[in-house]
Amino acid sequence: MENIDHLLPLLGLAAFFAGLVDAVVGGGGLIQIPTLFVAFPSAMPATLFGTNKLASIVGTASAAVQYARRVAIPWRIAFPGALAALAGSWFGARAVAYLSPEILRPLVLALLAVVAVYTFVRKDFGVGEDREQEVPRGAAIAVAIGGGVGFYDGFFGPGTGSFLIFLLIRLLHMDFLRASVTAKIINVATNVAAIAFFAFNVELLWQAAAVMASCNLAGALVGSRLALRHGVRFVRKMFLGVVCVLIAKVAYDLLTQAS
Repeated sequence: MENIDHLLPLLGLAAFFAGLVDAVVGGGGLIQIPTLFVAFPSAMPATLFGTNKLASIVGTASAAVQYARRVAIPWRIAFPGALAALAGSWFGARAVAYLSPEILRPLVLALLAVVAVYTFVRKDFGVGEDREQEVPRGAAIAVAIGGGVGFYDGFFGPGTGSFLIFLLIRLLHMDFLRASVTAKIINVATNVAAIAFFAFNVELLWQAAAVMASCNLAGALVGSRLALRHGVRFVRKMFLGVVCVLIAKVAYDLLTQAS
Protein backbone atom coordinates (compact mmCIF):
# COMPACT_ATOMS: atom_id res chain seq x y z
CA MET A 1 0.00 0.00 0.00
CA GLU A 2 1.24 3.52 -0.82
CA ASN A 3 2.94 5.38 2.03
CA ILE A 4 0.83 8.41 2.90
CA ASP A 5 2.74 9.69 5.94
CA HIS A 6 3.69 12.91 4.12
CA LEU A 7 -0.01 13.65 3.48
CA LEU A 8 -1.19 13.21 7.07
CA PRO A 9 -0.43 16.78 8.31
CA LEU A 10 -2.48 18.27 5.44
CA LEU A 11 -5.33 15.83 5.98
CA GLY A 12 -5.30 16.41 9.75
CA LEU A 13 -5.37 20.21 9.42
CA ALA A 14 -8.25 20.06 6.94
CA ALA A 15 -10.16 17.66 9.19
CA PHE A 16 -9.71 19.91 12.23
CA PHE A 17 -11.27 22.93 10.50
CA ALA A 18 -13.93 20.71 8.93
CA GLY A 19 -14.88 19.43 12.38
CA LEU A 20 -15.04 22.96 13.77
CA VAL A 21 -17.36 24.23 11.02
CA ASP A 22 -19.42 21.05 11.00
CA ALA A 23 -20.02 21.22 14.75
CA VAL A 24 -21.57 24.68 14.45
CA VAL A 25 -23.69 24.50 11.29
CA GLY A 26 -22.56 21.59 9.13
CA GLY A 27 -20.66 21.91 5.87
CA GLY A 28 -17.38 20.31 6.92
CA GLY A 29 -17.41 18.26 3.74
CA LEU A 30 -16.65 21.49 1.86
CA ILE A 31 -13.18 21.32 3.42
CA GLN A 32 -12.53 17.58 3.76
CA ILE A 33 -13.72 16.29 0.39
CA PRO A 34 -11.68 18.67 -1.83
CA THR A 35 -8.63 17.97 0.35
CA LEU A 36 -9.06 14.22 -0.14
CA PHE A 37 -9.37 14.67 -3.91
CA VAL A 38 -6.17 16.74 -3.96
CA ALA A 39 -4.29 14.25 -1.76
CA PHE A 40 -5.48 11.15 -3.66
CA PRO A 41 -6.10 12.21 -7.29
CA SER A 42 -6.11 8.62 -8.60
CA ALA A 43 -8.53 7.20 -6.01
CA MET A 44 -12.11 6.32 -6.88
CA PRO A 45 -14.60 9.05 -5.85
CA ALA A 46 -16.62 6.49 -3.86
CA THR A 47 -13.49 5.61 -1.86
CA LEU A 48 -12.95 9.28 -0.97
CA PHE A 49 -16.61 9.89 -0.11
CA GLY A 50 -16.61 6.86 2.17
CA THR A 51 -13.34 7.95 3.82
CA ASN A 52 -14.85 11.40 4.38
CA LYS A 53 -17.84 9.83 6.14
CA LEU A 54 -15.55 7.78 8.38
CA ALA A 55 -13.60 10.89 9.34
CA SER A 56 -16.73 12.97 9.93
CA ILE A 57 -18.89 10.68 12.04
CA VAL A 58 -16.64 10.87 15.12
CA GLY A 59 -16.72 14.67 15.18
CA THR A 60 -20.46 14.82 14.47
CA ALA A 61 -21.24 12.39 17.29
CA SER A 62 -18.94 14.29 19.66
CA ALA A 63 -20.62 17.60 18.81
CA ALA A 64 -24.03 16.03 19.51
CA VAL A 65 -22.80 14.91 22.95
CA GLN A 66 -21.40 18.38 23.70
CA TYR A 67 -24.68 20.06 22.75
CA ALA A 68 -26.72 17.53 24.73
CA ARG A 69 -24.98 18.58 27.94
CA ARG A 70 -26.28 22.13 27.58
CA VAL A 71 -29.26 21.96 25.20
CA ALA A 72 -32.29 19.70 25.76
CA ILE A 73 -32.57 17.25 22.86
CA PRO A 74 -36.11 16.96 21.48
CA TRP A 75 -36.04 13.16 21.26
CA ARG A 76 -39.64 12.92 20.01
CA ILE A 77 -38.30 14.68 16.90
CA ALA A 78 -34.69 13.50 16.79
CA PHE A 79 -35.28 9.75 17.20
CA PRO A 80 -37.87 9.18 14.43
CA GLY A 81 -35.98 11.61 12.21
CA ALA A 82 -32.75 9.66 12.72
CA LEU A 83 -34.41 6.30 11.98
CA ALA A 84 -35.90 7.67 8.76
CA ALA A 85 -32.53 9.21 7.81
CA LEU A 86 -30.79 5.87 8.37
CA ALA A 87 -33.04 4.20 5.80
CA GLY A 88 -33.08 7.17 3.44
CA SER A 89 -29.29 7.46 3.33
CA TRP A 90 -28.88 3.75 2.55
CA PHE A 91 -31.29 3.92 -0.38
CA GLY A 92 -29.72 7.18 -1.54
CA ALA A 93 -26.28 5.54 -1.68
CA ARG A 94 -27.75 2.63 -3.66
CA ALA A 95 -29.44 5.04 -6.08
CA VAL A 96 -26.05 6.35 -7.21
CA ALA A 97 -25.69 3.12 -9.21
CA TYR A 98 -28.77 4.00 -11.28
CA LEU A 99 -28.76 7.82 -11.51
CA SER A 100 -26.02 10.43 -11.76
CA PRO A 101 -25.93 12.83 -8.79
CA GLU A 102 -24.97 15.57 -11.25
CA ILE A 103 -28.63 15.96 -12.24
CA LEU A 104 -29.30 17.49 -8.82
CA ARG A 105 -26.76 20.33 -9.00
CA PRO A 106 -29.07 22.97 -10.58
CA LEU A 107 -31.88 22.16 -8.12
CA VAL A 108 -29.50 22.22 -5.13
CA LEU A 109 -28.14 25.61 -6.25
CA ALA A 110 -31.67 27.04 -6.44
CA LEU A 111 -32.67 25.61 -3.05
CA LEU A 112 -29.53 26.93 -1.35
CA ALA A 113 -30.22 30.38 -2.78
CA VAL A 114 -33.76 30.27 -1.36
CA VAL A 115 -32.41 29.19 2.04
CA ALA A 116 -29.85 32.03 2.09
CA VAL A 117 -32.31 34.74 1.03
CA TYR A 118 -35.04 33.57 3.42
CA THR A 119 -32.64 33.38 6.38
CA PHE A 120 -31.13 36.78 5.59
CA VAL A 121 -34.48 38.55 5.14
CA ARG A 122 -36.11 36.98 8.20
CA LYS A 123 -33.89 38.47 10.92
CA ASP A 124 -35.81 36.59 13.62
CA PHE A 125 -35.49 33.22 11.84
CA GLY A 126 -34.17 30.69 14.34
CA VAL A 127 -33.24 33.28 16.99
CA GLY A 128 -36.58 33.65 18.74
CA GLU A 129 -38.24 31.44 21.34
CA ASP A 130 -38.17 27.72 20.60
CA ARG A 131 -41.75 26.55 19.85
CA GLU A 132 -41.09 22.98 18.74
CA GLN A 133 -43.48 21.55 21.37
CA GLU A 134 -46.39 23.47 19.82
CA VAL A 135 -46.09 21.80 16.41
CA PRO A 136 -48.77 19.12 15.78
CA ARG A 137 -47.60 15.89 14.14
CA GLY A 138 -43.99 16.87 14.86
CA ALA A 139 -42.75 13.27 14.71
CA ALA A 140 -44.32 12.73 11.28
CA ILE A 141 -42.70 15.92 9.99
CA ALA A 142 -39.37 14.75 11.44
CA VAL A 143 -39.70 11.42 9.58
CA ALA A 144 -40.33 13.28 6.32
CA ILE A 145 -37.34 15.57 6.90
CA GLY A 146 -35.06 12.70 7.97
CA GLY A 147 -36.06 10.40 5.14
CA GLY A 148 -35.85 13.06 2.44
CA VAL A 149 -32.60 14.70 3.54
CA GLY A 150 -31.14 11.27 4.41
CA PHE A 151 -31.76 10.08 0.85
CA TYR A 152 -30.20 13.28 -0.48
CA ASP A 153 -27.13 12.83 1.75
CA GLY A 154 -26.57 9.27 0.58
CA PHE A 155 -27.14 10.20 -3.07
CA PHE A 156 -25.36 13.57 -3.37
CA GLY A 157 -24.58 15.25 -0.04
CA PRO A 158 -23.47 18.91 -0.25
CA GLY A 159 -25.44 21.10 2.16
CA THR A 160 -27.04 18.26 4.13
CA GLY A 161 -26.47 19.95 7.49
CA SER A 162 -27.70 23.30 6.19
CA PHE A 163 -30.89 21.78 4.75
CA LEU A 164 -31.56 19.89 8.00
CA ILE A 165 -31.14 23.00 10.16
CA PHE A 166 -33.27 25.14 7.84
CA LEU A 167 -36.13 22.62 7.69
CA LEU A 168 -36.09 21.99 11.44
CA ILE A 169 -36.38 25.72 12.08
CA ARG A 170 -38.91 26.44 9.32
CA LEU A 171 -41.22 23.44 9.85
CA LEU A 172 -40.73 22.67 13.53
CA HIS A 173 -40.04 26.20 14.86
CA MET A 174 -36.78 25.33 16.64
CA ASP A 175 -34.10 27.90 17.40
CA PHE A 176 -30.66 27.51 15.81
CA LEU A 177 -29.09 25.70 18.76
CA ARG A 178 -31.87 23.10 19.10
CA ALA A 179 -31.97 22.66 15.33
CA SER A 180 -28.21 22.20 15.25
CA VAL A 181 -28.13 19.46 17.92
CA THR A 182 -31.09 17.68 16.30
CA ALA A 183 -29.41 17.91 12.89
CA LYS A 184 -26.25 16.37 14.38
CA ILE A 185 -28.18 13.32 15.63
CA ILE A 186 -29.91 12.87 12.26
CA ASN A 187 -26.58 13.38 10.48
CA VAL A 188 -24.93 10.66 12.57
CA ALA A 189 -27.61 8.27 11.30
CA THR A 190 -27.02 9.23 7.65
CA ASN A 191 -23.27 8.75 8.15
CA VAL A 192 -23.74 5.30 9.74
CA ALA A 193 -25.85 4.13 6.79
CA ALA A 194 -23.45 5.56 4.21
CA ILE A 195 -20.40 4.03 5.95
CA ALA A 196 -22.13 0.64 6.08
CA PHE A 197 -22.82 0.83 2.35
CA PHE A 198 -19.34 2.05 1.35
CA ALA A 199 -17.49 -0.38 3.67
CA PHE A 200 -19.07 -3.38 1.95
CA ASN A 201 -18.82 -2.04 -1.60
CA VAL A 202 -15.61 -0.01 -2.00
CA GLU A 203 -12.10 0.11 -0.57
CA LEU A 204 -11.69 2.79 2.10
CA LEU A 205 -8.52 4.64 3.18
CA TRP A 206 -8.49 3.49 6.78
CA GLN A 207 -5.19 5.09 7.84
CA ALA A 208 -6.16 8.48 6.45
CA ALA A 209 -9.62 8.15 7.98
CA ALA A 210 -8.19 7.37 11.43
CA VAL A 211 -5.95 10.44 11.47
CA MET A 212 -8.67 12.69 10.05
CA ALA A 213 -11.23 11.37 12.55
CA SER A 214 -9.06 12.28 15.53
CA CYS A 215 -8.44 15.80 14.15
CA ASN A 216 -12.10 16.17 13.21
CA LEU A 217 -12.99 15.27 16.79
CA ALA A 218 -10.68 18.01 18.13
CA GLY A 219 -12.24 20.55 15.78
CA ALA A 220 -15.74 19.48 16.75
CA LEU A 221 -14.97 20.05 20.44
CA VAL A 222 -13.80 23.59 19.68
CA GLY A 223 -16.74 24.32 17.36
CA SER A 224 -19.45 23.07 19.71
CA ARG A 225 -17.99 25.10 22.60
CA LEU A 226 -17.91 28.22 20.43
CA ALA A 227 -21.56 27.72 19.46
CA LEU A 228 -22.67 27.14 23.05
CA ARG A 229 -20.69 30.11 24.34
CA HIS A 230 -21.89 32.61 21.72
CA GLY A 231 -25.46 31.36 21.23
CA VAL A 232 -28.01 31.33 18.43
CA ARG A 233 -27.00 34.61 16.75
CA PHE A 234 -23.44 33.34 16.28
CA VAL A 235 -24.79 30.08 14.83
CA ARG A 236 -27.09 32.04 12.51
CA LYS A 237 -24.14 34.05 11.12
CA MET A 238 -22.07 30.91 10.63
CA PHE A 239 -25.06 29.25 8.94
CA LEU A 240 -25.39 32.10 6.43
CA GLY A 241 -21.66 32.04 5.76
CA VAL A 242 -21.57 28.30 5.09
CA VAL A 243 -24.65 28.45 2.83
CA CYS A 244 -23.05 31.25 0.78
CA VAL A 245 -19.87 29.20 0.37
CA LEU A 246 -21.99 26.20 -0.66
CA ILE A 247 -23.76 28.32 -3.28
CA ALA A 248 -20.41 29.44 -4.69
CA LYS A 249 -19.08 25.86 -4.74
CA VAL A 250 -22.13 24.35 -6.47
CA ALA A 251 -22.26 27.24 -8.98
CA TYR A 252 -18.56 26.76 -9.77
CA ASP A 253 -19.08 23.02 -10.28
CA LEU A 254 -21.97 23.73 -12.65
CA LEU A 255 -19.90 26.20 -14.69
CA THR A 256 -16.96 23.78 -14.82
CA GLN A 257 -19.26 20.97 -15.92
CA ALA A 258 -20.77 23.13 -18.69
CA SER A 259 -17.41 24.31 -20.09
